[in-house]
Amino acid sequence: MKKGILLIAVFCISLLSFAQINTERVMRIGRNALYFEDYVLSIQYFNQVIKAKPYLPEPYFFRGVAKFYLDDFKGAEEDCSLAIERNPFMVRAYQLRGDARQSLSDYDGARADYAKSLESYPNDQFVLVNLGIVDIQKKDYEAAETTLNELLKLYPKYAAGYLTRGAMYQESGDTLKAFEDYTTAIDLDKYLPHSYSMRGLLYYYKQQYDSALVDFDEAIKLDPLQTGNFINRGLVRYSKQDLRGAMSDYDKVIDLEPSNVIARFNRGLLRGQVGDDNNAIEDFNVVLEQEPDNHMAYFNRALLKNNIADYNGALADMNVVLSEYPDFYQGYYARSEIKRRKNDLAGAERDYNYARNTEVRIQKEYADGKQPDEKTREKSDKNINKFDKLVVADKTEEEKNKFNSETRGKIQNRQVRIDAEPRFIATYYEKPNDVRRSVYYNPVVDDVNKLGILPRKLRVTNSETSLNEFQIEDHFESINDLSKDIAEAPTNALLLFARGIDYMLVQDFTASIDDFNKAIMLDPNFLLAYFNQAVVYEKVLELKERTPDYDTDITAVSEQIEPQKKVPTIGTSTPVQAAVPEPKKNMEHEMIIKNYNKVIELNPDFVYAYYNRAGVRFKQQDYKSAILDYNEAIRRDKDFAEAYYNRGLARFYMRDYERALADMRKAGELGIVEAYSIIKRMSE
Repeated sequence: MKKGILLIAVFCISLLSFAQINTERVMRIGRNALYFEDYVLSIQYFNQVIKAKPYLPEPYFFRGVAKFYLDDFKGAEEDCSLAIERNPFMVRAYQLRGDARQSLSDYDGARADYAKSLESYPNDQFVLVNLGIVDIQKKDYEAAETTLNELLKLYPKYAAGYLTRGAMYQESGDTLKAFEDYTTAIDLDKYLPHSYSMRGLLYYYKQQYDSALVDFDEAIKLDPLQTGNFINRGLVRYSKQDLRGAMSDYDKVIDLEPSNVIARFNRGLLRGQVGDDNNAIEDFNVVLEQEPDNHMAYFNRALLKNNIADYNGALADMNVVLSEYPDFYQGYYARSEIKRRKNDLAGAERDYNYARNTEVRIQKEYADGKQPDEKTREKSDKNINKFDKLVVADKTEEEKNKFNSETRGKIQNRQVRIDAEPRFIATYYEKPNDVRRSVYYNPVVDDVNKLGILPRKLRVTNSETSLNEFQIEDHFESINDLSKDIAEAPTNALLLFARGIDYMLVQDFTASIDDFNKAIMLDPNFLLAYFNQAVVYEKVLELKERTPDYDTDITAVSEQIEPQKKVPTIGTSTPVQAAVPEPKKNMEHEMIIKNYNKVIELNPDFVYAYYNRAGVRFKQQDYKSAILDYNEAIRRDKDFAEAYYNRGLARFYMRDYERALADMRKAGELGIVEAYSIIKRMSE
């Protein structure tokens, strides 16, 4: 709590240091942070606007958006209500509040908000699909069918609509119609992995394992990083008695998510079945680290420890289980065997007799003397008698995941086009990545770090991450400290560069560009200042391109840009244009290019400048020039995975399919897993 108060205090001081609360500017910076997924930071900016002008609806709405993406659904709902109080005609606030209420299982409230939104925009496809989902979650299948039929009448090519209606039919028990809708969704867009996942699960439930396997294979080809598909394919393979295949799927999940409890538990069971006891124990160790009260894991680990003659460990685990489940007769049978091996014959006999008597009593409680024969159990199912069942996600969680991709149009947005790999930047932080390389060394960056002036170690990455509250506090403090140092040494370019990075990290692009510019004026050969300034220019340009109502006070980027033409897509119903489009040119892009040109002039071996410059040209649809830059980057770094991937996309748009495929294969080999999905699309 004290830390939070200190953060807000530092934040307020920082804001007041560069403006006596210029709310328009603070609002703009908050939206910068929101767009670039710095949600905690954006909330702090919106708080300041609300404090200064509590009558404005927009800061409440945008703060609600940030809270929504932080899974604070109650906070998002409350902020949307505050926005609506100030502007009852703010349709997007009703939509977001509907999303928040839906996430809170307040389906009636969500339905009311979506209905209110439809009064203004009756044909909004995303609101209609969400309204259908709410009715499914309310088990009002008749209302859901009416809404989804209306949606598909308006948008007969909307694959997500068919997926949602298919889920509705599946929930209501009409599997025939569910299959029809899932298949229609696949026919409309065969590159949508979620369609295959949902149909594959339905095949699995119908015990049509061969068909289920085909669908999960396809889903995994299209989205190799979705762990749920590997878990489900593992269940299918297990049902087909393919234990090795199932284990390989759980291996993949654990490679991607080492602490995945479902995969660890299931792999532990399967390893035990094939006699790999020590490795099975390791899996159950991880499960118990994550879930210390998982008594089924204790029981299975006890059996395995007994197998490897660790009788003391086995007895300790079994005691934990039986203290929680005193009527679990199978546990007493097992403990009897452990005690017998420890030569505690009297204890073994007591446990055996107790187990036998308990078994007889429990069996009499079942009319037919049998329990249901199930192959799996839900993760939250604590019935110890299901200790040997493979784990699946809970039905409620499965339902949430089933609809999550459709909610707010995410499924459509994800598959409309294939994005190039992101640009690189010199910064202090990066997202951890278990699959791709995460260390990008460059002597220029190393030389700057060796000077010991920057507050942290600088690194080059194309995997930026948002700041947490402690990092936010550190950077506002750093801005204040550096401002004092700059006042004492106004000609120190590195201090200005350092403060420019701080401003960049707190999403104040105006101040960041200004500091980078001052650093360049003091040191015209300051390569990293040119480089980062170009990146920040790109960020501003991206905001203007993708946020129609976004305005900026960065006078250096003055021209209003034109909407970008749609880049042809790979593997959708939209055909690639008959001719390669003419490259688009404008002042803003050329200014960014000019900065990268200067970086290359200063150091022709700085590969990230070629790569970033290629990215700008790629966005301009100047694929020939982009390919030339990717060539230069690869010539200097033959293992530059992202350059191969992006060059492959550019070559595809140039119809150079053979070399495009070669690039994608190389990118996949170097760790960009998404390349394999693109290879499949290109091959067709």
